[in-house]
Amino acid sequence: MKTTLRTIATAAVATLAAVTPAFAAPTYTDNSGLLVWSFLGFCAVIVVAQVLPAVMMMVGMVKGVATEGTEVRARN
Repeated sequence: MKTTLRTIATAAVATLAAVTPAFAAPTYTDNSGLLVWSFLGFCAVIVVAQVLPAVMMMVGMVKGVATEGTEVRARN
């Protein structure tokens, strides 16, 4: 137990030591205007509008396969 905790602590320290320089980087200023963010938002709406029906169809197919298997078992 003690060696496991020591191994986890060593791995955490090594990971944090490697990540620390990322926090020292200068801040980035975003010069994108309202038009750019509006375009990206519109693209996100299109993606969501395409994904929702696909997910609903997949759920319906899974339900159909699951109920079909129980109906066949009930007949026999």
